[in-house]
Amino acid sequence: MSKSESNGPSDNEWDDRGELAWNEFDWEKYLRAQDDVIHRYLAYYELLKGKEGRIDETAHLMGWDEDAWSSDVTDDDGDDDLDEEDLDVVATGEIDDGADDPYTLHKNPIFISTKAIYLSLKRSWEQIAHTSDKVPQSLAIDVHASIYRGEEQAMLAIQALDFGDYAMAISLFKRSMAELNRTFALLNTAAAGKQDAVVKFRADAQPRLFDLREIWLRVMSECRDAIERPDDEES
Repeated sequence: MSKSESNGPSDNEWDDRGELAWNEFDWEKYLRAQDDVIHRYLAYYELLKGKEGRIDETAHLMGWDEDAWSSDVTDDDGDDDLDEEDLDVVATGEIDDGADDPYTLHKNPIFISTKAIYLSLKRSWEQIAHTSDKVPQSLAIDVHASIYRGEEQAMLAIQALDFGDYAMAISLFKRSMAELNRTFALLNTAAAGKQDAVVKFRADAQPRLFDLREIWLRVMSECRDAIERPDDEES
């Protein structure tokens, strides 16, 4: 396997990646490694369940934007910090950091966090939605479809973000948030409130949906700042 000039993001230009001499096996190995990163994020995220500032602390544990994460992130709640045994559980099975790999969308922290949180929502819903005595089938289909539509719009938004089209990214994030609000609404209907399994799912899902919204709102704010910033400031 050989590659040249393929490290890191390339100012949103695919042509700057250099030529990759990777076969299907190489790419499959790469994609599996990125799947592992999503599962690692989700493992950290689940360990921090119920803790305020969970998305910030999870990002800190993932090593993202290390210069911006100070000790203040972990000092806020003191006794709620993860202990070494918890972190050892997450770290079980070494994951290559992929420092020499080419940059793709799969390495984008917004992609990873969004995919991971949606994965947890889909897993939990699918565990109960296939049984009609737990979830009315019309509600099962509606919530399932809403979750998938929200993720689809978010993925398109992140792709636009990755290519530097910030205005389109904002528009697509707005669509994903509209679908997220629809998921909220479906879970808060009178019919949903009569089903114990749905009520339990809702209690676990709502903080996750709020976390997704918080992540997207932060990105949208940064996109607006980038749009308003004069081009000559970048130089």
